[in-house]
Amino acid sequence: MLVAAHHTRMPTHAPAPGSGDPLGLHGVVPPVVTAFDADESLDADTTADHARMVVDAGVHGVFPLGTNGEFPLLTPSERDRVVTAVVDEVGGEVPVIAGVGAPSTRQTVAHAEHAASVGADGVVVVTPFYYPLDGTAAVEHYRRVAAAVDCPVYVYHIPSKTGNELSLETLAALAEIDTLAGVKDSSKDVPWLGQAVDAHPELTFLAGSDSLLAPGLDVGCAGLVSAVANVAPELVVGLYEAYDEGDRERARARQSTVYEVRAALKRGPYMAGVKAALGLRGFDAGPLRSPLRGLDDDDRAALEADLADLGLL
Repeated sequence: MLVAAHHTRMPTHAPAPGSGDPLGLHGVVPPVVTAFDADESLDADTTADHARMVVDAGVHGVFPLGTNGEFPLLTPSERDRVVTAVVDEVGGEVPVIAGVGAPSTRQTVAHAEHAASVGADGVVVVTPFYYPLDGTAAVEHYRRVAAAVDCPVYVYHIPSKTGNELSLETLAALAEIDTLAGVKDSSKDVPWLGQAVDAHPELTFLAGSDSLLAPGLDVGCAGLVSAVANVAPELVVGLYEAYDEGDRERARARQSTVYEVRAALKRGPYMAGVKAALGLRGFDAGPLRSPLRGLDDDDRAALEADLADLGLL
């Protein structure tokens, strides 16, 4: 798939993507939201509109069906509709890397095959969750997914949510898989990440927490998967561009603002802040899907005041 030329330019001062990553993923790759109607049914059109919004703001790629995309709460057919909608809207302009992970290898393969068939540029495979997984099972899982599709495969490492942590030894075995192109690391384990980046120049590393955008670039991550970028893409793109221009001071100042936005978004129930903040900025992505719940009136008013103070309204 052809990807727009202005995003294929390689970084100048920011870390380069992995030598073995055919997409050359770098920059800001928001984990875009899944929009719902008031009754919590899937709104695929508005989901695509959100991807359009962040792409128009200058992000370098999009990642539908990450944690922010509420993927575990969707049916398999809804997940496939989300990927199709996002690829149809922004595919060919920036890389679209689709979340396809599921507890079973069989279902993960089915999602990966669908994503590849509709033109996703790559697939992001969260480690299987619920059941504990040893390294042998993890490697076999990723081997089977990689064998099923021709596109690059990215590991999504988020042990706090999956219960499954990948050791550096297991990562080394995963790196032997031909089409394994990178790792989105949300472990917040900086020593693990530093050692992983050092050991695997062939892989692209994506920093998976807004607490580690500038620090993630310092450690060697080429890309930033940022929930704040779902709400204020211009802020995170500005951080990345400052860093890439060699202006560390401006990048640090942007990271300070990101810390403040992140703190504001974390008010109230888990993940409620992003959709509430989008609404306050004029983009209605609807409710979260139950059992996740939105902000109450007091928290919403406090969030609005915070965003106003930060110049985001």
